[in-house]
Amino acid sequence: MSLEVKEKTQVRVVFLGAAGVGKTALIRRFLQDSFEPKHRRTVEELHSREYDIGGVKVTVEVLDTSGSYSFPAMRKLSIQNSDAFALVYAVDDPDSLEAVKSLRDEILEIKEDKYAPIVVVGNKADRERERRVSAEDALATVEMDWNNSYVEASAKENANVVQVFKELLQQVNLPSRLSPALRRRRETFPKDTDFRPPMNKTNSCVLS
Repeated sequence: MSLEVKEKTQVRVVFLGAAGVGKTALIRRFLQDSFEPKHRRTVEELHSREYDIGGVKVTVEVLDTSGSYSFPAMRKLSIQNSDAFALVYAVDDPDSLEAVKSLRDEILEIKEDKYAPIVVVGNKADRERERRVSAEDALATVEMDWNNSYVEASAKENANVVQVFKELLQQVNLPSRLSPALRRRRETFPKDTDFRPPMNKTNSCVLS
C-alpha cells in the first residue's frame, strides 16, 4: 500500500530582493492589476487569496518583504515560513542580481534543501535602453548553474507577471500538480549528476 503524500491547501510565496526592484509592483499587478510608479518602502505585508485548483480550495499567501538589509531576523523568519520564493532583481541594476545570488544561498542554507522552489525574476524588462543585465547571461546562470526557473517580467507593462506566479505554484505541492509516482521518482534522483530535468519541475522538493 503506497503512502499518500498530503497535498498542500495553503501555500506561502515570498518575494525577496533588493530595495526598489519592483517586488511590491509585481504583487500589486497580479492581485489588483494596478501599477504605482512611485517607489514606496515596504517593511512586510502579507496578502491572502483563495483559488480553486482542480476542485480543491487553495489559499495562496503572498509575502512582500523589505529590500533593506536592516531586517535580517525578519528575513530569516520569512524564509523559514515560506514554501516558494520569487527572487527579484531589476534588469537595469546588476547589483540587484548580486543580491539575488546571496538571497538564494541564504534560502538553501536555511531550508537545508538545494531544490527549494525558487523562481528568479528579472523585473523592469520594459527598460530596454537602460538594461545592464543581459537576459541570456541571467538565463544561463539561473537555469544551467542554479537549476532554477527564470522569468523576465514588467510590472509596468503587465508582461509575464502571471507567469511568475504560475511558475511558483507549479513548484509547490498543490493538488493535481504532481502525481505521487512522480514525487517518489523525483526524490530518488542521484544527488550529484549532470542530468538536468526540464525547468526544475521534477526535482523541487516537497516542503513540509
